[in-house]
Amino acid sequence: MNSVQEVRILAIESSCDETAAAVVVNGRDVRSNIISSQIDIHTLYGGVVPEIASRKHMERINQVIAQALDTAGMSLDDLDAVAVTYGPGLVGALLVGVAEAKAVAYAKKLPLLGVHHIEGHISANYIENKDLEPPFLCLVVSGGHTHLVQVRDYGVYEVVGRTRDDAAGEAFDKVARAIGLGYPGGPKIEKAACAGNADAIYFPRAKVGGSDYDFSFSGLKSSVLNYLNGCKMKNIPVNQADVAASFQKAVIDVLVSHAVHAMEQYGVKKFAIAGGVASNTALRSSMKAACKERDVHFYYPSPVLCTDNAAMIGTAAYYDYIAGRRDGWNLNAVPNLKLG
Repeated sequence: MNSVQEVRILAIESSCDETAAAVVVNGRDVRSNIISSQIDIHTLYGGVVPEIASRKHMERINQVIAQALDTAGMSLDDLDAVAVTYGPGLVGALLVGVAEAKAVAYAKKLPLLGVHHIEGHISANYIENKDLEPPFLCLVVSGGHTHLVQVRDYGVYEVVGRTRDDAAGEAFDKVARAIGLGYPGGPKIEKAACAGNADAIYFPRAKVGGSDYDFSFSGLKSSVLNYLNGCKMKNIPVNQADVAASFQKAVIDVLVSHAVHAMEQYGVKKFAIAGGVASNTALRSSMKAACKERDVHFYYPSPVLCTDNAAMIGTAAYYDYIAGRRDGWNLNAVPNLKLG
């Protein structure tokens, strides 16, 4: 066991289709960050198949943990705690990680820390931005989540806006499939959009009644599908790049406008983005410009830390650990876990 000056945490992440393990020291020092992706398998089916994801996690989790420890130059005996994502996510996938974390913690008599997946994404910003500390505003954009969050302190969050239907990343996946790009949609639409005209087709920017900050992308997705059906009925060729660019611009316009409104309303001077879609260069560029215009410091993680990874879980867990929070052996997967 180490002194309080150096807290070494083994973190595990298995909420969707990445089996990941990391060793994080004192919250921001990542000694290893191993990610085993299942993307090639799920691409065959056009999206994540939960049963397959769970099975692959079971096959890979021990090897991924062993690799994380080896890369960090540590053994299980060098650890101070074990952290794991316990929600939200696919229940079968989450259960694999939670069961593994409990087994390691129990065998080595280590504290166990359950981490909220979205809190992990937010915490990814701490790893490379050593100067970033709460309070700040964060936009979490991924395949399963679109949240606008006020980070009041470590572990203290207020969700000020969330999607009412499809998450932004989910809309990317569905539109990519509709225009023949396949899975995963985010990177493929971004690549196609580079060759397209973002002003070629106007798609709607949805406003949610009764909320300034909530998002809705279902109507936008339907609008793209209606456009494609209209082209088919009129025998008009579809310019894939123009559709991708116009759709991407519509999503980014909504994300940026909501973020800007929140920045001004809450008077924040620090703004961060996180989650898989946060690696989109067009979104980063638009958000960076909006922040610069308002003299707001803009933070974002590297692409590898935007995707699901365990380093971000270890970072979030560190602040829980030093605050004295611990979980019991009754920790369980919570697929619809709420933040805050």
